[in-house]
Amino acid sequence: MKKKFKVFIPEPEWEESHNVLEGIAEVNVGETGVMYTEDRLIKEIKDVDVLIITSQHHVTRKVMEAANRLKAIVKYGSKPGIDNVDLEVATKKGIVVGYTPGANSDSVAEHTIALILALLKRLYATSSQLRQGEWRDKSFLGFDLLGKTVGIIGLGSVGCKVAEKIRGFGVDILTYTRAFENAKKVGARLVDLKTLLRESDVVTIHTSLREDTLHLIGEEELKLMKKSAFIVNTARGAIIDEMALIKALKEGWIAGAALDVFEEEPPKTDNPLFKMDNVLVTPHFASFTYEAFQREAFMAAEEALEVLQGKKPKFVANPEVFSK
Repeated sequence: MKKKFKVFIPEPEWEESHNVLEGIAEVNVGETGVMYTEDRLIKEIKDVDVLIITSQHHVTRKVMEAANRLKAIVKYGSKPGIDNVDLEVATKKGIVVGYTPGANSDSVAEHTIALILALLKRLYATSSQLRQGEWRDKSFLGFDLLGKTVGIIGLGSVGCKVAEKIRGFGVDILTYTRAFENAKKVGARLVDLKTLLRESDVVTIHTSLREDTLHLIGEEELKLMKKSAFIVNTARGAIIDEMALIKALKEGWIAGAALDVFEEEPPKTDNPLFKMDNVLVTPHFASFTYEAFQREAFMAAEEALEVLQGKKPKFVANPEVFSK
C-alpha cells in the first residue's frame, strides 16, 4: 500500500525511531557525511511533508518556498534559533515548527561541566605536553572548582541542569536570564550581565541565539571579566563575537575558553582558536551521546506523527501558526 506522507531526515540520529512513522509515512534519510546546504535541501524536500533537522541545518525562506507540501519542521534538541529556521516565514506558510526540549539537556550539561573541569585542570595542555615527552612542572598548575563563582547565562533546561549538577562542587552560582523563576529553583543569584561577567571565575553560556543575543559577548563584555576567568560555550557560536574572543585570548584579557560551537560550522581549519593552548575545542558534540540521540529521535518522530495525524504536537516553537 502506498504511504500517504513523506518525511526527510538529512542527518538521522537513531534509525529505530523511524518505526514510529511506519504505516503512515515513507522515511528517507540523507547521505552520511554530506552537508545539506540550502540548495541541497531544496532538491530533497519538494514533495516532503515533514523535515526533521539538527542544529546544522538552515531552513530559510527559499527552502520553505520550494517545499509545496511541507507541513512541519522538527528539530532534534532545543528550540530552533535564528540560525536554524525562519520562524516568521514558517508561520506565514502554515508550517509547524517542533522541537524536543529536554531530550539532550543532561548530555549537554555533563559535557559543559567536563569542559569546565578540563579548563581548570589544564587537561588539554598537560596531555599535549606529556605526549611530546615533557613531564609536570609548576607552569602547569591548575585550579580547583571548589569555592569558585560560576556565572550561567541562560537558565533554560540545559542551564538549569548545569546549575543542579555543578552545585555539588561547592560553587557559588550567578545567573543572567529571562527565566527569573528558575533562578530560585536552582539556588542561583539573579544578576545583570555586567555583574555576572565581573564576578564569575567561570562563565558558561546556555541561552538561545536570538536577535538580542547575537554577539551578546563582545569586546566590551570580555574586558569586564577577570584575567583569571574562563568562558565556556555549548549553546550557539554566534552568541560570542569570535573575533573579539580571539583578541581577548591573545592579549590575556581572560585565562582561557572552551568551545563546542562556532560562528561558522564546521569552522575553517586555520581558525586561530585551534592554535591556542588555553583553548579547548569540541565539534558541536555536547549532545552526541547514545542516550540523547535515542531520546531526541523518538521525541522528534512522535512530533512528526502528531502533525501527520492532524493533531497539535506537544512542543511548538511557533504556536501562533495554529491561528492561521
